[in-house]
Amino acid sequence: MLWFIFTTPVCNLNCRYCGGTIPEEVMPHEIRYSFDELKRFIEKDPEADIAFYGGEPLLKMDFIEKVMNSIRARNFFLQTNGIFLNHLKPELLSRFHTILISLDGPEDITDYYRGKGVYRAAVRNAELIRKRGFEGDIIARMAVSQESDIYRDVMHLLSLWPFDHVHWQLNVVWDPEDSWKDFRAWLRDSYYPGLKRLADFWIESIEKYGKIPGIVPFQGIMKRLFGLEKPGLPCGAGRDAFAIATDGEILACPIGGEFEWNHLGNIARSEPEDVRNSVFPDEPCPSCPYYGVCGGRCLFANKERLWGEEGFNLICETVKYTIDLMKEIKPRVEGALSDGIISEDDLRYPEVNNTTEIIP
Repeated sequence: MLWFIFTTPVCNLNCRYCGGTIPEEVMPHEIRYSFDELKRFIEKDPEADIAFYGGEPLLKMDFIEKVMNSIRARNFFLQTNGIFLNHLKPELLSRFHTILISLDGPEDITDYYRGKGVYRAAVRNAELIRKRGFEGDIIARMAVSQESDIYRDVMHLLSLWPFDHVHWQLNVVWDPEDSWKDFRAWLRDSYYPGLKRLADFWIESIEKYGKIPGIVPFQGIMKRLFGLEKPGLPCGAGRDAFAIATDGEILACPIGGEFEWNHLGNIARSEPEDVRNSVFPDEPCPSCPYYGVCGGRCLFANKERLWGEEGFNLICETVKYTIDLMKEIKPRVEGALSDGIISEDDLRYPEVNNTTEIIP
């Protein structure tokens, strides 16, 4: 299973769309369980993967080092804003499977949402870890909001040398609906045309160069359309991916620590198998014909529906549009396979749950 470990809910940034630090009343700002409890719990899972999460996880580098040197896991992942990556010890850096760095697009877009100077610091440190020998996957992880242009911003990040892949999540549900001037119009005039241009670029690159551009949502959806991954939520929340909060509480999903449905136990009293396959999306998702591919998109959004049913359905439209784009070009991918331009192994990204939720 995949275990997100909150090293701290504190963040050094205060992004427009998330507000930065998780309040103390939602999650303690310091770890309140014993390290031995964490080690005992994680090592009960013989196939444990660990993702360090926050807040900004690199604010607690000593804790990360202790976990990596003391707890047995198959893979380690890191989600970070990148500001402190230059301080990560080389011997730890080399052991990460994947590092996800939060960037929202070009410098002006990233800095508008995340703060002045954030883009340059994050890109500089992404380049630095490559120069220091990091050979794992580096993913630019975007939050897509009102000022975003999905084609422009994804293409920009794909063009940057250190990054292998780009993933994005729409800034919906966790941010108030009124943070958008007109979400429906933005979808119609910006997002959908941009996705179509990206899809054209993606398939044309495959056919012309025999290389699959690292656009994570397209890769993950196509992988499912070819039946190369089991169904269900791609992120695994509530099934085989869980978060461990700073007080030892086990959460089905890393976000929404204040909601009762999200609390499944505590590492001091529970076993890993107690929580496996414990929370699933509610209707209308399981009855939807797209469910086999999207898996319900987002467990938190499914459970809370903070934008109401109309907003929930509008977000579902974005999922259906993206999946339909991939269905349209699937025959051309099949052609590339039959012609030997790419192999089935090329379609198996991500090969493990690397914390990319796949469905934007």
